Amino acid sequence: MHKLAGIYAAAVTPADAHGTPRPEDLPRLLGFLAERGCHGALLLGTTGEGPSFAPDERLAVMQAATRVRETHPDFRLLAGTGTPSLSETIALTRAAFDLGYDGVVVLPPYYFRNASEEGLYRWFAALLQAAVPADGALLGYHIPQVSGVGLSLDLLARLHDAFPNFVGLKDSTGDPDHAAALGARFGDDLLVLSGNDRLLTHALAHHAGGAITALANLASPWLRAVWDAHQEGRTAAAAQATLDRGRDALEAFPPFGPTIKAALHLLHGFPTWGVRPPLLPLPPQRAQEAAQALQRGLAT
Repeated sequence: MHKLAGIYAAAVTPADAHGTPRPEDLPRLLGFLAERGCHGALLLGTTGEGPSFAPDERLAVMQAATRVRETHPDFRLLAGTGTPSLSETIALTRAAFDLGYDGVVVLPPYYFRNASEEGLYRWFAALLQAAVPADGALLGYHIPQVSGVGLSLDLLARLHDAFPNFVGLKDSTGDPDHAAALGARFGDDLLVLSGNDRLLTHALAHHAGGAITALANLASPWLRAVWDAHQEGRTAAAAQATLDRGRDALEAFPPFGPTIKAALHLLHGFPTWGVRPPLLPLPPQRAQEAAQALQRGLAT
C-alpha cells in the first residue's frame, strides 16, 4: 500500500462574505476532519476554490493549514497547485513542499484544450524536474468534465515510468469503467484516489488506494468505514449505502463548495463562510433545504 493511501477531504476554504480567505479558520476545520477519520485533506482543490485565488492567497491558506499538525501530527496535507501557467505552478508546488506537505494534486494546464499529449508530457516533466523532490509525491488531477483536458492511461504510464515521484491520480470522472481500467492497467503500481464517494467500494476493488471527495467534509466516518473494511478483506455495504444517499443529496445542490459550507455551518456549528465569485452563497432557504437533505442522506 502506498504511504499516501487513505481517505482525504477535498476541504473547503474558509472565507468571509466577500470571498476573501480566512486562513485562521482552517486549523479548526482540519482538526474536525482528523477527528472524524480523515487521514488528511486536499487544500485548494475544486471544492476549495483553488483556481479562484491568487498565489499569495493560496500560500497563506497552505501555511495556515500546517497548524493542524500541532494537535494532529500525522495528518497528511495535499495541496492543489495546478494552474494554466507552468511557472506559477512550479512556484506553488515548491512552496507546498517547502512547507512540509506530503504531496500535490495537479490539474493539467486547462486553457489550451487542444494541446497534444506530448505537450502535456513536457509540461508535467518540467514541473516534476523543477519543483518535486525525489521523495515527494505528485498526483495528476483527472477531471476532464471540468478542466477540459484529460490524462490518458498512456500519458500516466509514461510519466510514472519516467518520474517515480509521479505517484498517482485523483480520478474525478465518476466513471466506474474508468476506475476499472485504471486498476487493470496499473494494479497497485499507481496510487489512485477516487473523487466520487459512490464509487469507493468499486474503486477499491479495482486497486484504488482511497478517496479525495467533497462529501468527506461531512461524511468521512462512512468513507473511513468502507476503507477500513477493505483493508480487512471485507466490504461495508451499509456505510457505502449511506455514502450513496449522501452523494445523491449533495448532487441535488450544485455547486458543491457553497453547499458544503452551508451544511458545515448548519449541521456542525462552523462559521457562515462565503465563497468567491463566480460562485454564490446559497440563499438561506436553499441552505436549509440542502443541510436537511444531507442530514437525511447521512442518517444511519
